Amino acid sequence: MASARLYRPTKNAMQSGRANTKLWVLEYEQATRREPDPLMGWSSARDTLNQVKMKFETFEEAKQFAEKNGFDYVVVEPQERSFKPKNYADNFRYDRQA
Repeated sequence: MASARLYRPTKNAMQSGRANTKLWVLEYEQATRREPDPLMGWSSARDTLNQVKMKFETFEEAKQFAEKNGFDYVVVEPQERSFKPKNYADNFRYDRQA
């Protein structure tokens, strides 16, 4: 029985946009451990499912897919972004300590 992880990816640090953070990703858990390839030295695993990442528009779609195919899945809840509104005048504000 394959196990999977459902999560929403975080924002890429190289870009300011958050377009790819709206999708849900189903990623299979690693079934076999990674070992170095004897010829090239690259890290590889015998199980090819750990290379598969499936993207879904909503959490419900990803959950239904996992349940339909009989996967044990773990949901990693996304951490919501906290928005702190700021004004240009805050740059010049002086808070006097009493």
